[in-house]
Amino acid sequence: MDITFIGGGNMASALIAGLRKARADLNIRVADPSEDARQRLMREYGIDTFVRGSEAAPGSDVVVLAVKPQVMADAIEDLAPAIEDGQLVLSIAAGSTVSGLEKALGASTPIVRAMPNTPALIGRGFCGLYANAACRPHHREQAERIMQAGGEVLWVEDESLMDVVTAVSGSGPAYFFLLTEALAQAGAELGLSEQDALKLALHTAEGAGALQIHAGEPPAMLRKRVTSPGGTTQAAIEVLEAHGFRDLIRHAVSAATQRGRELGG
Repeated sequence: MDITFIGGGNMASALIAGLRKARADLNIRVADPSEDARQRLMREYGIDTFVRGSEAAPGSDVVVLAVKPQVMADAIEDLAPAIEDGQLVLSIAAGSTVSGLEKALGASTPIVRAMPNTPALIGRGFCGLYANAACRPHHREQAERIMQAGGEVLWVEDESLMDVVTAVSGSGPAYFFLLTEALAQAGAELGLSEQDALKLALHTAEGAGALQIHAGEPPAMLRKRVTSPGGTTQAAIEVLEAHGFRDLIRHAVSAATQRGRELGG
């Protein structure tokens, strides 16, 4: 499979590294206006680099849009004339809707919209995917293979749900970072050194996340197993529930979903 990345930033680099690790027979090219970025990518991955997407895209099976929202319009204007029939356009650019891309590239262009999250940088990410009507099964397979280089994937059949995916998974790591930050701060305020409190919070977050994935039980059941009647965990959970913890999370995710819809027009 021939893949061209338009943009060579952190997420593109993470996917390239994962693809290189999983499959050595891929032909990968990157277009990026930054000389420093091109030199880094050539040095680290030995791939061909270009200044413009229109130079890199011809002949590729998949063109991956990995540019920042503020430069997307310029990137698409340059790229559009070079897109070939049947060539898959896979967008990992935040805020870019399929309808917007179809307007610029044509409704007959196979387009997949992807929403990865930052744990993809270490191969532990999760990505939501949505395909337009022009996509065929092999286009979906191509998109999956690329995004699985950063972790797990989930298809949705209604593009409006991509804003929910963004709110839960795309923005979600920040919620856990905030919880970890607050947990460490509370431990330090109660007497632990800042270093020890942070270490406890970090490893607790890592262990709890891994346990939820591998235990084969819903989070509610795992929580109940930890929460002994009248114990320390119950005392903490009661405070969280009394202060509307669930409603707070629901409102936060709803706000992120609404903002995603606004950004997407």
